[in-house]
Amino acid sequence: MQHLKIYNKQDILSLTRLRRFETKIGERLQVIGDAKNIEQSIAQSNAKFVLAGVPEDMGVKADLGLGGADTAWVPFLEAFFKIQSNDFFEGSEVMLVGHFDFSQMSNLIENNAQSKEEKIEAYRHAINTVDDEVEKLVKIITEHKKIPIIIGGGHNNSYPCIKGAAKGLYKAGVIPIAQINAINLDAHADFRPLEGRHSGNGFRYADEDGYLEKYCVIGLHENHIPQNVWMDIVNDPFIDVITFEDIFLHEKRSFIQAVAHATGFTDDTYCGIELDLDCISNTLSSAYTPVGISPLHARQFINFAASDTKAAYLHICEGATKLANGRTDDSTGKLIAYLVSDFIKMENA
Repeated sequence: MQHLKIYNKQDILSLTRLRRFETKIGERLQVIGDAKNIEQSIAQSNAKFVLAGVPEDMGVKADLGLGGADTAWVPFLEAFFKIQSNDFFEGSEVMLVGHFDFSQMSNLIENNAQSKEEKIEAYRHAINTVDDEVEKLVKIITEHKKIPIIIGGGHNNSYPCIKGAAKGLYKAGVIPIAQINAINLDAHADFRPLEGRHSGNGFRYADEDGYLEKYCVIGLHENHIPQNVWMDIVNDPFIDVITFEDIFLHEKRSFIQAVAHATGFTDDTYCGIELDLDCISNTLSSAYTPVGISPLHARQFINFAASDTKAAYLHICEGATKLANGRTDDSTGKLIAYLVSDFIKMENA
């Protein structure tokens, strides 16, 4: 994991807004004790959750999307660190590893690719390196029976999260085969064809490679489903979809009933919990939408899914504070901090 940047306590405190008579989460988080032996540090820690960032937008660009998914990590940390340490969320149950820095790879492609097509192919090739390193970290975390919390980055990182968790949980002896389920709250299925790795086909690769057993998408927008992908989904008994329109327009199910259906569909083994921020209306992302779920719905999803699944990991992705077109929104980091703290609280309940 040559691109992994390990944090020490001073790194965290430098981003923590300290205040007299108060204790913030940033003061309570655990860190890697020995940067040369990450696995040993994770294994020896009593933390239940291990947090890491993958601030990259190469997967989004490889899917012809708008860059910017690499900008939400630090704003998230700043918001997360200043949460109050209290009886609801104490903080020492979380270990913060650090983040992956693939900026040099991205810059190399941006500065040297001669055409749009060459740039796309280079990004798709580069995602293989991202896959390998994220998978290794997730595997280490899960094989020591801890829960990874991965903050992206593009939704391409669903694939290494699923693959790493499946391998790690299998090695830990808690699942009979290296295969897990996934629930995805998303406006898109991210089940596009195997055309080279990008943010739109992480679940397809996980399925084809045998690491994904059951997959359920909540809130999928009918306008965003390619017909070939739709046919693959409806003909696969191990994939289920509840569209945004069925929930909010046709009212076939309430939102909570849709989440309950998803957790029931995937309750036979460990389950990855995925949340793509582009499904939340007016939240800055590469696929920004004016029509989507509310932040409250997103919090309810995290809360319910954490309480009603055997969580393999939490992956929150696609958020941005600044897009390549210049659009900005500083609130994205705070939204992610709420979602992460909701997950931890419910898993600890």
